[in-house]
Amino acid sequence: MITEKQQRSLRLLPAVHELKSTSFFTHALESAGWTEAYTVEILRTLLENMRAAILEGHLVLETEAEAQTELVKRLEHASVSPYHLQKVINATGTVLHTNLGRARLGKKAAEHVYETAVNYSNLEYNLSEGKRGSRTDILERLLQEVTGAEAAVAVNNNAAAVYFVLKALAADKEVIVSRGELVEIGGSFRVSSIMEESGAVLVETGTTNKTRASDYTRPLGPDTAMAMKVHTSNFAVVGFTEETDTPEIKRALEDEGREDVIVYEDLGSGSIYPFASENIGSEPLVRKAVKHADLVSFSGDKLLGGPQAGIIAGKKEWIDKLKKHQLARVLRLDKMTLAALEATLWEYAYGTPEEIPAVRDIIKSEKELEQTALKRAGEIAPPFTAAVKSAVSKVGGGTMPLVERPTSVLELHHPGCGPEEIEKYLRSSSPPVIGRISKGEFLLDMRTVNEEDWALIRQALARFK
Repeated sequence: MITEKQQRSLRLLPAVHELKSTSFFTHALESAGWTEAYTVEILRTLLENMRAAILEGHLVLETEAEAQTELVKRLEHASVSPYHLQKVINATGTVLHTNLGRARLGKKAAEHVYETAVNYSNLEYNLSEGKRGSRTDILERLLQEVTGAEAAVAVNNNAAAVYFVLKALAADKEVIVSRGELVEIGGSFRVSSIMEESGAVLVETGTTNKTRASDYTRPLGPDTAMAMKVHTSNFAVVGFTEETDTPEIKRALEDEGREDVIVYEDLGSGSIYPFASENIGSEPLVRKAVKHADLVSFSGDKLLGGPQAGIIAGKKEWIDKLKKHQLARVLRLDKMTLAALEATLWEYAYGTPEEIPAVRDIIKSEKELEQTALKRAGEIAPPFTAAVKSAVSKVGGGTMPLVERPTSVLELHHPGCGPEEIEKYLRSSSPPVIGRISKGEFLLDMRTVNEEDWALIRQALARFK
C-alpha cells in the first residue's frame, strides 16, 4: 500500500520530457559531455531509482526544489562513462583480482595495443617477402626465448589451450590423470568435463592425496596417448600427501618403453618470473617445466601479467600438429591481444619484467608499502582520518593459494558513517573504488593502488558530503 506521503513524493518527480526544456538539462549535457540521447537515458534511470527509493521508504520529498536537488546530487555521482565496462580502482590488495579483470597491462603493452588498433598492421603480411604471412609467427620467437621451448602457439585462454591439446592429440585415446589433479579451474569448468568434451578418454590414477610414478605406468595400454599433469593453482592439498613431478613421469614411461606417450603439463598460472627466488611461493617456472614435458600450457593474464590468452609450448613435433589442426583458426588470437602479449613477452625477453604491473605489485616489499601508506595517510583530508595498519594481500587469480604478502593498509574512518557506508560510497564514485571490509573496518590496500589511482581516491573522498 502506497502511503499519502509517498504519493506526494512521487508526484514531485519531474518527467524526462519536461526536463529536456530546462537549463538543468543543458548544463548536464555540457558538463558531462554526453549526447542528448544518453543524457535522457541517464536521467530516466536516475528518476526510476528515486521512485524506487520513495516506495522503499528511503527517500521523502516535500518540494519540487528538493526533488531537483536530489536529482542533481545523483547526477553528480552518476558514472561519467557511457559504457558498461569501465575503469575500476582496485584497493583490495588482491593483485590478480578475477572480478576486476585480473592482470592490468603495462604502459608499453597498452600503447602497442592502441597503435595496432587504430592503424593497419602487418598482422598476416610478410614485409620482407611482400606476401601473405602468418599471425602465429608474431609471438613464436619471443615465446621460444622466454620459455626455452622448441616451438609455441597461443590461443584465446588456457581452458581453450587444454581443450585444444586434448582434442588435437588425444581424441578417442586414453589420457592418464591423477585423481588429485582433477580440479575445477573456476566458473564451474572442470578438467574432467573439458576432457570429456574433447573426446579424450579419462583414465584416473592414484588417489586424491597420493599419486606415485607407478600409478602412471600401471594403466598403460595400446590406446594410451597422453599422461597429463595438472598444476593445482587454485588450491593446495596439505598433510599426508605425495605427488609425482613431470621428470619422474617421463622416466617411468621411458622405463616401460612408452616414449610414444605424450607428457603434457598444464601449469595454469604460468610463471616466467622467478617469484620463488624472492621467497614468494613455490610456483613452477615455465622454462623448467618445458625441459621435461613434451607440452606445457599456461595463462597469459595471471602470473605472466599480460592479456587473456592460453599459451602452449613444447616439442616442435606436437606444436606443428596443433598449428595444422582446424581448431587453430577457431581459437586464434585477435590483433589487439597479440599486440598486448607481444609487448609483455618482450619485457621478459629483452626489457624489465619488474615493470609489468602484475609482477611489480606482487614483489613490492613490506617496507616500501609501509612508507607509501604513511605518506598517503598524511594526505587524507577531514572529515576522513586514516590509520596505517599491517595486513596481508593475496596474489589472486587462482594462483599461489597459500601465499600471503605482507602489506600496509589505510583504515578509513568518518565521524558520521560506518565502514559499510564508506564502502558503498566509494564503490559508487567515479571511477569506482573497491576496497575491503575486515574485522569491522574499511581498508584500502596500498599494494594495488598506484599514484594515479591514489589521486582519484583523494578526489572521491573530497567530494563526500
